[in-house]
Amino acid sequence: MNQKIVDLRRELHKYPEISNKEFKTTERIIHFINEYNPDEVIRLGETGVLFVFKGKEEGKTILFRAELDALPIKEISEIEHKSVNENRSHVCGHDGHMAILAGLAQKISNDRPTKGSVILLFQPAEEVEQGARDVLENSKFKKINPDSIFALHNVPGFEKHKIILKKGSFASASKGMTVKLIGKSSHAAEPQNGISPADAISQIISRLHKLREDKALFSDFILLTIIHIQLGEISFGTSPGYAEIRITLRAFENEDMNLLTSYCEKIIQEISHSENLKCEFSYSEVFPATVNKDWCVDVVEESAKQLGLEIENVKAPFKWSEDFGYFTEKYDACYFGLGSGNHQPPLHNPDFDFPDEIIETGINTFFTIYKKIFNYGS
Repeated sequence: MNQKIVDLRRELHKYPEISNKEFKTTERIIHFINEYNPDEVIRLGETGVLFVFKGKEEGKTILFRAELDALPIKEISEIEHKSVNENRSHVCGHDGHMAILAGLAQKISNDRPTKGSVILLFQPAEEVEQGARDVLENSKFKKINPDSIFALHNVPGFEKHKIILKKGSFASASKGMTVKLIGKSSHAAEPQNGISPADAISQIISRLHKLREDKALFSDFILLTIIHIQLGEISFGTSPGYAEIRITLRAFENEDMNLLTSYCEKIIQEISHSENLKCEFSYSEVFPATVNKDWCVDVVEESAKQLGLEIENVKAPFKWSEDFGYFTEKYDACYFGLGSGNHQPPLHNPDFDFPDEIIETGINTFFTIYKKIFNYGS
Protein backbone atom coordinates (compact mmCIF):
# COMPACT_ATOMS: atom_id res chain seq x y z
CA MET A 1 0.00 0.00 0.00
CA ASN A 2 1.17 3.55 -0.79
CA GLN A 3 1.49 4.81 2.78
CA LYS A 4 2.00 8.43 1.75
CA ILE A 5 -1.34 8.42 -0.07
CA VAL A 6 -3.06 6.55 2.76
CA ASP A 7 -1.79 9.17 5.22
CA LEU A 8 -3.15 11.92 2.97
CA ARG A 9 -6.54 10.20 2.78
CA ARG A 10 -6.75 9.90 6.54
CA GLU A 11 -5.72 13.52 7.03
CA LEU A 12 -8.44 14.63 4.63
CA HIS A 13 -10.91 12.42 6.48
CA LYS A 14 -9.95 13.98 9.81
CA TYR A 15 -10.51 17.55 8.64
CA PRO A 16 -13.65 17.49 6.44
CA GLU A 17 -15.22 20.65 5.04
CA ILE A 18 -18.68 21.02 3.54
CA SER A 19 -19.64 22.29 0.09
CA ASN A 20 -18.05 25.58 -0.99
CA LYS A 21 -16.15 25.77 2.31
CA GLU A 22 -13.32 23.40 1.31
CA PHE A 23 -10.59 26.02 1.83
CA LYS A 24 -8.11 24.02 3.92
CA THR A 25 -8.87 20.84 1.95
CA THR A 26 -7.84 22.61 -1.24
CA GLU A 27 -4.66 23.93 0.37
CA ARG A 28 -3.74 20.43 1.53
CA ILE A 29 -4.23 19.08 -1.99
CA ILE A 30 -2.19 21.89 -3.56
CA HIS A 31 0.63 21.42 -1.06
CA PHE A 32 0.70 17.66 -1.73
CA ILE A 33 0.55 17.72 -5.53
CA ASN A 34 2.97 20.62 -5.96
CA GLU A 35 5.68 18.19 -4.88
CA TYR A 36 5.13 16.38 -8.19
CA ASN A 37 5.76 19.46 -10.34
CA PRO A 38 2.58 19.97 -12.34
CA ASP A 39 3.09 22.37 -15.25
CA GLU A 40 0.14 24.50 -14.17
CA VAL A 41 -1.98 24.93 -11.06
CA ILE A 42 -5.22 26.74 -11.91
CA ARG A 43 -7.64 27.93 -9.26
CA LEU A 44 -11.32 27.78 -10.17
CA GLY A 45 -13.37 30.04 -7.95
CA GLU A 46 -12.65 30.00 -4.23
CA THR A 47 -11.98 26.30 -3.68
CA GLY A 48 -11.82 24.49 -7.02
CA VAL A 49 -8.40 23.66 -8.42
CA LEU A 50 -6.96 21.76 -11.35
CA PHE A 51 -3.45 20.55 -12.10
CA VAL A 52 -2.08 20.28 -15.62
CA PHE A 53 0.65 17.89 -16.77
CA LYS A 54 1.64 18.89 -20.31
CA GLY A 55 3.41 17.06 -23.08
CA LYS A 56 5.92 18.86 -25.28
CA GLU A 57 3.63 18.63 -28.32
CA GLU A 58 -0.04 19.39 -28.94
CA GLY A 59 -2.43 16.47 -28.57
CA LYS A 60 -5.44 15.15 -26.71
CA THR A 61 -6.56 16.49 -23.37
CA ILE A 62 -7.87 13.99 -20.82
CA LEU A 63 -9.35 15.07 -17.50
CA PHE A 64 -9.86 13.12 -14.27
CA ARG A 65 -12.12 14.51 -11.56
CA ALA A 66 -12.53 14.07 -7.81
CA GLU A 67 -14.75 15.85 -5.28
CA LEU A 68 -13.54 18.04 -2.40
CA ASP A 69 -16.59 18.33 -0.17
CA ALA A 70 -17.78 16.46 2.89
CA LEU A 71 -21.28 16.15 4.34
CA PRO A 72 -23.00 17.91 7.26
CA ILE A 73 -23.28 14.60 9.12
CA LYS A 74 -21.89 13.78 12.57
CA GLU A 75 -19.46 10.86 12.30
CA ILE A 76 -20.04 7.96 14.67
CA SER A 77 -16.78 6.05 14.79
CA GLU A 78 -13.82 5.08 16.96
CA ILE A 79 -11.17 5.24 14.21
CA GLU A 80 -8.02 7.25 14.94
CA HIS A 81 -8.60 9.60 12.00
CA LYS A 82 -12.20 10.34 12.98
CA SER A 83 -13.47 13.80 12.01
CA VAL A 84 -12.51 16.55 14.42
CA ASN A 85 -14.85 19.04 12.74
CA GLU A 86 -18.17 18.93 14.53
CA ASN A 87 -21.08 17.62 12.46
CA ARG A 88 -18.85 17.35 9.39
CA SER A 89 -17.65 14.07 7.89
CA HIS A 90 -16.37 12.35 4.76
CA VAL A 91 -19.01 9.62 4.89
CA CYS A 92 -19.41 9.54 1.10
CA GLY A 93 -15.78 8.70 0.39
CA HIS A 94 -14.65 11.89 -1.30
CA ASP A 95 -11.49 11.73 0.82
CA GLY A 96 -10.68 8.45 -0.92
CA HIS A 97 -11.47 9.86 -4.35
CA MET A 98 -9.11 12.78 -3.71
CA ALA A 99 -6.40 10.39 -2.54
CA ILE A 100 -6.77 8.37 -5.75
CA LEU A 101 -6.32 11.50 -7.87
CA ALA A 102 -3.33 12.57 -5.79
CA GLY A 103 -1.82 9.13 -6.34
CA LEU A 104 -2.41 9.53 -10.06
CA ALA A 105 -0.39 12.76 -9.90
CA GLN A 106 2.48 10.77 -8.37
CA LYS A 107 2.47 8.27 -11.21
CA ILE A 108 2.05 10.81 -14.01
CA SER A 109 4.93 12.88 -12.67
CA ASN A 110 7.19 9.92 -13.50
CA ASP A 111 5.47 9.12 -16.81
CA ARG A 112 4.38 12.41 -18.34
CA PRO A 113 2.56 12.61 -21.67
CA THR A 114 4.73 13.28 -24.71
CA LYS A 115 1.75 14.85 -26.51
CA GLY A 116 -1.33 16.51 -25.15
CA SER A 117 -2.25 17.14 -21.52
CA VAL A 118 -3.55 15.34 -18.48
CA ILE A 119 -5.67 17.43 -16.11
CA LEU A 120 -6.60 16.55 -12.54
CA LEU A 121 -9.68 18.44 -11.36
CA PHE A 122 -10.59 18.74 -7.69
CA GLN A 123 -14.18 19.98 -7.76
CA PRO A 124 -16.04 21.60 -4.88
CA ALA A 125 -19.69 21.30 -3.89
CA GLU A 126 -20.66 18.01 -5.53
CA GLU A 127 -23.16 17.24 -2.79
CA VAL A 128 -25.28 20.30 -3.59
CA GLU A 129 -24.98 20.04 -7.45
CA GLN A 130 -23.56 23.56 -7.69
CA GLY A 131 -19.92 22.58 -8.04
CA ALA A 132 -19.92 21.05 -11.52
CA ARG A 133 -21.98 23.92 -12.94
CA ASP A 134 -19.64 26.49 -11.41
CA VAL A 135 -16.63 24.72 -12.92
CA LEU A 136 -18.24 24.51 -16.36
CA GLU A 137 -19.14 28.20 -16.28
CA ASN A 138 -15.66 29.26 -15.17
CA SER A 139 -13.82 31.13 -17.94
CA LYS A 140 -10.55 29.36 -17.12
CA PHE A 141 -12.16 25.95 -17.50
CA LYS A 142 -13.84 26.89 -20.77
CA LYS A 143 -10.41 27.35 -22.34
CA ILE A 144 -9.47 23.72 -21.63
CA ASN A 145 -12.10 21.89 -23.69
CA PRO A 146 -11.09 18.31 -22.74
CA ASP A 147 -11.50 15.49 -25.25
CA SER A 148 -12.67 13.10 -22.55
CA ILE A 149 -13.40 13.11 -18.82
CA PHE A 150 -13.29 10.24 -16.33
CA ALA A 151 -14.37 9.90 -12.71
CA LEU A 152 -15.23 7.14 -10.28
CA HIS A 153 -17.22 6.66 -7.11
CA ASN A 154 -16.76 3.97 -4.52
CA VAL A 155 -19.85 1.77 -4.28
CA PRO A 156 -20.64 -0.21 -1.11
CA GLY A 157 -22.40 -3.51 -1.64
CA PHE A 158 -19.98 -4.59 -4.38
CA GLU A 159 -16.82 -6.60 -3.80
CA LYS A 160 -13.71 -4.56 -3.15
CA HIS A 161 -11.74 -3.68 -6.29
CA LYS A 162 -14.59 -4.60 -8.66
CA ILE A 163 -15.16 -2.15 -11.52
CA ILE A 164 -18.83 -1.31 -12.11
CA LEU A 165 -19.76 -0.16 -15.61
CA LYS A 166 -22.77 0.78 -17.66
CA LYS A 167 -23.11 2.35 -21.08
CA GLY A 168 -25.67 5.13 -21.39
CA SER A 169 -27.29 6.37 -18.21
CA PHE A 170 -25.24 5.38 -15.14
CA ALA A 171 -26.89 7.48 -12.41
CA SER A 172 -30.33 9.06 -12.22
CA ALA A 173 -31.48 12.56 -12.93
CA SER A 174 -33.11 14.20 -9.92
CA LYS A 175 -34.46 17.54 -8.79
CA GLY A 176 -36.26 19.09 -5.86
CA MET A 177 -39.60 20.70 -6.78
CA THR A 178 -41.14 23.29 -4.45
CA VAL A 179 -44.81 24.12 -5.03
CA LYS A 180 -46.39 27.18 -3.46
CA LEU A 181 -50.20 27.20 -3.24
CA ILE A 182 -51.57 30.67 -2.58
CA GLY A 183 -55.15 31.14 -1.42
CA LYS A 184 -56.76 33.33 1.24
CA SER A 185 -56.91 32.81 4.99
CA SER A 186 -60.09 33.25 7.01
CA HIS A 187 -61.49 32.64 10.45
CA ALA A 188 -61.71 28.92 11.19
CA ALA A 189 -65.39 29.43 12.08
CA GLU A 190 -66.01 30.88 8.59
CA PRO A 191 -63.86 28.83 6.18
CA GLN A 192 -66.22 29.70 3.33
CA ASN A 193 -64.84 33.25 3.43
CA GLY A 194 -61.35 32.06 2.58
CA ILE A 195 -59.61 29.87 0.02
CA SER A 196 -57.86 26.97 1.73
CA PRO A 197 -55.26 24.80 -0.06
CA ALA A 198 -56.16 21.79 2.10
CA ASP A 199 -58.43 20.04 -0.43
CA ALA A 200 -56.00 20.81 -3.24
CA ILE A 201 -53.16 19.12 -1.33
CA SER A 202 -55.23 15.97 -0.92
CA GLN A 203 -56.04 15.90 -4.65
CA ILE A 204 -52.45 16.64 -5.64
CA ILE A 205 -51.09 13.79 -3.55
CA SER A 206 -53.61 11.35 -5.03
CA ARG A 207 -52.99 12.41 -8.63
CA LEU A 208 -49.21 12.42 -8.29
CA HIS A 209 -49.22 8.94 -6.80
CA LYS A 210 -51.31 7.74 -9.75
CA LEU A 211 -48.82 9.40 -12.11
CA ARG A 212 -45.98 7.60 -10.36
CA GLU A 213 -47.65 4.25 -11.01
CA ASP A 214 -48.41 4.91 -14.71
CA LYS A 215 -45.40 3.20 -16.28
CA ALA A 216 -46.82 3.51 -19.81
CA LEU A 217 -46.04 7.25 -19.86
CA PHE A 218 -42.28 6.80 -19.47
CA SER A 219 -39.53 4.89 -21.23
CA ASP A 220 -37.84 3.78 -18.00
CA PHE A 221 -37.83 4.13 -14.23
CA ILE A 222 -39.25 7.29 -12.64
CA LEU A 223 -39.98 8.13 -9.03
CA LEU A 224 -41.55 11.04 -7.20
CA THR A 225 -41.38 11.31 -3.44
CA ILE A 226 -43.36 13.86 -1.46
CA ILE A 227 -40.91 14.86 1.26
CA HIS A 228 -42.52 17.83 3.02
CA ILE A 229 -45.87 19.61 3.30
CA GLN A 230 -46.54 22.86 5.12
CA LEU A 231 -50.15 24.04 5.44
CA GLY A 232 -51.07 27.27 7.20
CA GLU A 233 -49.98 28.09 10.74
CA ILE A 234 -50.52 26.45 14.11
CA SER A 235 -53.52 28.61 14.97
CA PHE A 236 -56.81 26.90 15.76
CA GLY A 237 -58.76 30.05 14.96
CA THR A 238 -57.48 30.39 11.39
CA SER A 239 -58.36 28.55 8.20
CA PRO A 240 -55.15 28.36 6.11
CA GLY A 241 -54.56 30.40 2.99
CA TYR A 242 -51.09 29.21 2.02
CA ALA A 243 -49.27 25.90 1.60
CA GLU A 244 -46.00 24.50 0.28
CA ILE A 245 -45.32 21.03 -1.04
CA ARG A 246 -41.79 19.73 -1.65
CA ILE A 247 -41.28 16.79 -3.97
CA THR A 248 -38.18 14.93 -5.10
CA LEU A 249 -38.33 13.79 -8.73
CA ARG A 250 -36.08 11.05 -10.13
CA ALA A 251 -35.66 9.39 -13.51
CA PHE A 252 -33.09 7.16 -15.17
CA GLU A 253 -33.29 9.17 -18.40
CA ASN A 254 -33.20 12.94 -18.92
CA GLU A 255 -36.11 12.76 -21.36
CA ASP A 256 -38.26 11.06 -18.73
CA MET A 257 -37.27 13.71 -16.18
CA ASN A 258 -38.53 16.39 -18.56
CA LEU A 259 -41.79 14.49 -19.04
CA LEU A 260 -42.21 13.86 -15.32
CA THR A 261 -41.66 17.53 -14.53
CA SER A 262 -44.16 18.59 -17.18
CA TYR A 263 -46.84 16.15 -16.00
CA CYS A 264 -46.41 17.19 -12.36
CA GLU A 265 -46.74 20.88 -13.21
CA LYS A 266 -49.81 20.25 -15.37
CA ILE A 267 -51.57 18.23 -12.65
CA ILE A 268 -50.84 20.82 -9.97
CA GLN A 269 -51.91 23.71 -12.22
CA GLU A 270 -55.20 22.00 -13.08
CA ILE A 271 -56.05 21.31 -9.45
CA SER A 272 -54.98 24.78 -8.34
CA HIS A 273 -57.19 26.38 -10.99
CA SER A 274 -60.18 24.27 -9.98
CA GLU A 275 -59.68 25.28 -6.33
CA ASN A 276 -59.19 29.01 -7.14
CA LEU A 277 -55.58 28.92 -5.97
CA LYS A 278 -52.49 30.47 -7.48
CA CYS A 279 -49.51 28.14 -7.80
CA GLU A 280 -45.80 28.79 -8.21
CA PHE A 281 -42.96 26.34 -8.96
CA SER A 282 -39.27 26.49 -8.14
CA TYR A 283 -36.48 23.92 -8.37
CA SER A 284 -33.31 23.15 -6.44
CA GLU A 285 -30.58 20.49 -6.35
CA VAL A 286 -31.07 19.77 -10.04
CA PHE A 287 -28.94 16.85 -11.25
CA PRO A 288 -29.09 15.67 -14.87
CA ALA A 289 -28.61 11.97 -15.49
CA THR A 290 -24.99 10.90 -15.74
CA VAL A 291 -24.81 9.47 -19.26
CA ASN A 292 -21.67 7.61 -20.31
CA LYS A 293 -20.22 7.64 -23.83
CA ASP A 294 -19.83 4.14 -25.20
CA TRP A 295 -16.19 4.49 -26.31
CA CYS A 296 -15.20 5.92 -22.93
CA VAL A 297 -16.79 2.93 -21.17
CA ASP A 298 -14.85 0.66 -23.55
CA VAL A 299 -11.57 2.30 -22.50
CA VAL A 300 -12.36 1.76 -18.81
CA GLU A 301 -13.33 -1.86 -19.45
CA GLU A 302 -10.13 -2.54 -21.41
CA SER A 303 -8.10 -0.92 -18.63
CA ALA A 304 -9.77 -3.02 -15.94
CA LYS A 305 -9.19 -6.20 -17.94
CA GLN A 306 -5.53 -5.29 -18.41
CA LEU A 307 -5.21 -4.96 -14.64
CA GLY A 308 -6.99 -8.27 -14.05
CA LEU A 309 -9.84 -6.63 -12.19
CA GLU A 310 -13.30 -8.13 -11.94
CA ILE A 311 -15.89 -6.21 -13.95
CA GLU A 312 -19.65 -6.00 -13.52
CA ASN A 313 -21.80 -4.43 -16.21
CA VAL A 314 -24.94 -3.41 -14.34
CA LYS A 315 -28.25 -3.55 -16.18
CA ALA A 316 -29.94 -0.51 -14.63
CA PRO A 317 -28.64 2.92 -13.61
CA PHE A 318 -28.19 3.74 -9.95
CA LYS A 319 -31.06 5.63 -8.35
CA TRP A 320 -28.78 8.19 -6.71
CA SER A 321 -27.66 11.27 -8.60
CA GLU A 322 -24.30 12.90 -9.30
CA ASP A 323 -23.44 16.36 -10.58
CA PHE A 324 -20.95 14.70 -12.95
CA GLY A 325 -24.02 14.58 -15.18
CA TYR A 326 -23.33 18.22 -16.06
CA PHE A 327 -19.98 17.13 -17.54
CA THR A 328 -21.53 14.25 -19.49
CA GLU A 329 -24.00 16.70 -21.08
CA LYS A 330 -21.08 18.53 -22.74
CA TYR A 331 -18.18 16.09 -23.08
CA ASP A 332 -17.41 12.47 -23.91
CA ALA A 333 -17.09 10.90 -20.49
CA CYS A 334 -17.31 7.82 -18.32
CA TYR A 335 -18.34 7.67 -14.69
CA PHE A 336 -17.77 4.25 -13.16
CA GLY A 337 -18.00 2.50 -9.84
CA LEU A 338 -15.24 1.00 -7.70
CA GLY A 339 -16.51 -1.66 -5.31
CA SER A 340 -15.77 -0.75 -1.70
CA GLY A 341 -16.94 -3.97 -0.04
CA ASN A 342 -19.98 -6.19 0.39
CA HIS A 343 -20.15 -5.31 4.09
CA GLN A 344 -19.14 -1.67 3.81
CA PRO A 345 -21.65 0.71 5.45
CA PRO A 346 -23.80 2.51 2.88
CA LEU A 347 -22.83 5.94 1.59
CA HIS A 348 -23.80 8.82 3.90
CA ASN A 349 -24.02 6.50 6.92
CA PRO A 350 -22.38 8.05 10.01
CA ASP A 351 -19.92 5.13 10.36
CA PHE A 352 -18.70 5.10 6.74
CA ASP A 353 -14.92 5.18 6.25
CA PHE A 354 -13.33 4.77 2.82
CA PRO A 355 -11.36 1.48 2.65
CA ASP A 356 -7.68 2.30 2.09
CA GLU A 357 -7.00 -0.98 0.31
CA ILE A 358 -8.95 0.09 -2.80
CA ILE A 359 -7.00 3.34 -3.28
CA GLU A 360 -4.27 1.62 -5.28
CA THR A 361 -6.91 -0.01 -7.49
CA GLY A 362 -8.37 3.38 -8.29
CA ILE A 363 -4.96 4.89 -9.02
CA ASN A 364 -3.93 2.04 -11.32
CA THR A 365 -7.25 2.12 -13.17
CA PHE A 366 -7.01 5.84 -13.82
CA PHE A 367 -3.36 5.53 -14.87
CA THR A 368 -4.13 2.71 -17.31
CA ILE A 369 -6.99 4.76 -18.76
CA TYR A 370 -4.56 7.65 -19.25
CA LYS A 371 -2.07 5.43 -21.06
CA LYS A 372 -4.76 3.94 -23.28
CA ILE A 373 -6.42 7.25 -24.17
CA PHE A 374 -3.31 8.59 -25.87
CA ASN A 375 -3.25 5.50 -28.07
CA TYR A 376 -7.03 5.29 -28.60
CA GLY A 377 -8.67 6.09 -31.93
CA SER A 378 -10.82 9.21 -32.06
